[in-house]
Amino acid sequence: MICVIADVSLRAGSRDAFLAAAREVVAATRSEPGCIRYDLTQDVENSEQVTFVEEWQSREALAAHFETEHMAQWRVTSAPFVVGRTIKVLHVGDVELL
Repeated sequence: MICVIADVSLRAGSRDAFLAAAREVVAATRSEPGCIRYDLTQDVENSEQVTFVEEWQSREALAAHFETEHMAQWRVTSAPFVVGRTIKVLHVGDVELL
């Protein structure tokens, strides 16, 4: 199992639109093979900071996730709202930065 922590910084004033758009990608991802957990959280102190918290059965399942049609669409849809992101893939005893 691996975990993914994806911190996303949002453009000022775009949080509500981002969260509304994210509902579709969250639902689609949760039904993917190998997806154990896929949640979107919001920072309680900074409304322009959100975090995806993910668990996958394997690195291969995560790689397949990146190639899905809903992720391709999500990259296009979310682009106007995002000003920065940091993605960490945590393996047992190791951290991989994307």
